[in-house]
Amino acid sequence: MADGMRLVLSGGDELDGEELDALTRQLRKRLLELDVDDVKVERSDAAPPPGAKPGELISVGALAVSLAPAVFRPALRVVETWLQNRPARTVKVEVDGRTLELGQASPEEQRLLVEAFLEGLRDEAAEQSSAGQE
Repeated sequence: MADGMRLVLSGGDELDGEELDALTRQLRKRLLELDVDDVKVERSDAAPPPGAKPGELISVGALAVSLAPAVFRPALRVVETWLQNRPARTVKVEVDGRTLELGQASPEEQRLLVEAFLEGLRDEAAEQSSAGQE
């Protein structure tokens, strides 16, 4: 299983860049309360839009989370809980080319989606481990 995940927040048209940036930093702070190695706001090397101040742009709404496989479930639980009552509509989770989108399902459906996602990651890790031992 991977030792990291990427999270991308989406808020729709009602959130501007500053609000989405603030939400991203709130989620980062919550994730840092777990036993994760690091949570970084992802940066972009893209050219600034016309009229913007020069300097480094932030890929607003994107976090790179470094964590041990044992912390995946708690981290996803934090994302689920944090997403409730926030104006962010979805959080897209990317791990080893697999994607899970949280936010558009009922709490029970999300729980089942998270379980299936984690099971898929475990199965893939087991397959890679057994293939490496052959």
